Amino acid sequence: MKGADFKGRGTGLQPANRFEKARSVFEHIEGIDIPEYEENPSTQYNPVKSKSALSSNDSPDLALKYSVNAYQGCEHGCIYCYARNSHQYWGIDAGLGFESKILVKKDIVRQLKREFERSGYAPHPFMLSGNTDCYQPAERRFKLTAQILELCLAYRHPVSIITKNGLIERDIALLRELALHHLVHVYFSINHLDPSLKLLLEPRTATAHLKLKLIRKFSAENIPCGIMVAPIIPGINSEDVTQIIQAAGDAGAKKAGYTVVRLNGQVRDLFIDWLDRHFPDRKDKVMHQIEQLHGGQANDSVWGRRMKGEGLLSQTIAGLFKIAVNKHIKANGPMPAFDLSQFRGNGQMKLF
Repeated sequence: MKGADFKGRGTGLQPANRFEKARSVFEHIEGIDIPEYEENPSTQYNPVKSKSALSSNDSPDLALKYSVNAYQGCEHGCIYCYARNSHQYWGIDAGLGFESKILVKKDIVRQLKREFERSGYAPHPFMLSGNTDCYQPAERRFKLTAQILELCLAYRHPVSIITKNGLIERDIALLRELALHHLVHVYFSINHLDPSLKLLLEPRTATAHLKLKLIRKFSAENIPCGIMVAPIIPGINSEDVTQIIQAAGDAGAKKAGYTVVRLNGQVRDLFIDWLDRHFPDRKDKVMHQIEQLHGGQANDSVWGRRMKGEGLLSQTIAGLFKIAVNKHIKANGPMPAFDLSQFRGNGQMKLF
């Protein structure tokens, strides 16, 4: 099945949920089953409760072991997003449903406050967010990310932010205050410099130009910034890596990281459909190079390899990245260390 081209959406596909035996469709008057969406749906926001604010992981590939996710699903519509698969646990498809049915954890701030005040809690930097973007369009309405930052400031708790959205500029005063206490790092995800590619690859994100502009502005305010060139997709954006790092370094970024694309679960089918629609002439070459990075498969769950790949192509990417970082980023660094000594949790806030 070929996906429709809906404006502002990464995909029009609605793959069947692998956890469900039955699939809901609308019944056509002539008895033909049709998918749920024949037209671009409006975004729905559905409130849900969270059992815990902090999500933990044991992956050696990740610098931070904890994350906080105020939203599940993401309207940005990045076609390669690994988080698409997790939407199926909620009974929603990994395609258009992931982009248009956003779950909002309205109790996340209260849950996080409980964690901070728990006896024996030790402060540790967490990522905002580890799954979907904390500044996606839903944040404009619900302001959960802003409330989390306010809580971190009140309790003097360190936080690392990664985003593709310019909405983060709204919270510059909070970020400035957190930075004054060495409690925040801000990372912008930049994997292209071409606005036309952005419209296809990650349609509702900010342009690279705007993100670079914000790095410059935040750096001038002493808010430490870095970038993630993620994911690098061979044959699509891989030749832009050096230019991205140079532009970020010129803007004041202090650190850079990267990942290569991996297509786990249903993301593989969504991505192949995306290539068919937008880059049919490159499809076979792109998929072959992705498979080269991951032991002959498009998907990968092997620690170490899954993020950076292996083989000659992986070594080439790593070498180019290292040279560019040494040339354009290192002079701006390093990122300031988090100060954990100021934490006011474990009931201490009751004294203030």
